[in-house]
Amino acid sequence: MSQDVTQLVVLPPGDHAALQAAVKTLESSNLAARIADYAGVPVNRVLNLLPKAANRQLSGLVRTAVMKGLEVAVDTLDEKPPPAPAVTFSSFLAGVTGGVSGLFGFGALAVELPLTTTLMLRAIAEIARHQGEDLSKIEARLACLEVFAYGTKRTDDSIDVGYYAARALISKYTSDAAAYILERGAVDASAPVISNLVSEIVSRFGLVVSDKAAAGAVPIIGAAFGATVNVIFMDHFQKIAKGHFTVRRLERAHGSAGVRQHYAAIAAGLAPRRGVATA
Repeated sequence: MSQDVTQLVVLPPGDHAALQAAVKTLESSNLAARIADYAGVPVNRVLNLLPKAANRQLSGLVRTAVMKGLEVAVDTLDEKPPPAPAVTFSSFLAGVTGGVSGLFGFGALAVELPLTTTLMLRAIAEIARHQGEDLSKIEARLACLEVFAYGTKRTDDSIDVGYYAARALISKYTSDAAAYILERGAVDASAPVISNLVSEIVSRFGLVVSDKAAAGAVPIIGAAFGATVNVIFMDHFQKIAKGHFTVRRLERAHGSAGVRQHYAAIAAGLAPRRGVATA
């Protein structure tokens, strides 16, 4: 009777390797560390340079960017697909906008962040298609938006930082939002189900944007590094997207329970080195 509980799905070698790469990305992702490595500045110094007042302003900017992303996801992500993920040009454009932001400072973020978020979302959608997602479905399009919630690692002891723990919460919000949008045919920012989804993504995406904004404030980085920060920022979420949609592809092929078991086993192997909860 316990056989169906203990039996582990056997993954083909290629799929197991793909899952290993996805786990490594999703469970050890840290934008601040990557930025600090490029800048030659300690991570703590990068994270401590953003003024507290700017943090409050930043929250509003992030919410605006996420709302814009939601509108794009609902209205246009199912348009004519490219043959393969063409993310290089999007990264180039993100670099250009980052250079402009670095030149004009924090004030330019109000213009630059929604544009960069939209560019990233379109690149994420291309990755999703390449992993077999059907973007004619609203659920798949909202799964693209979910990627912004998986790009940070929370280190509070009281918060489970695992990918599956975050996904369980976010997916509940996206499921409710998808049902609402299908019923109403439009996005209403004032609707509780929409507000809840946006707020949850903002709370997580905002942590990564704070790292990005702080890096732009480091004097030794300046405008010249602004473009590089944005390219790192773009690349960061493209890697998260590939991991996220690889997991979803494998779940469609092998079942979610079996893939999650393999994921947990792989993540447990990373935990001693990374300090990662395995959800």
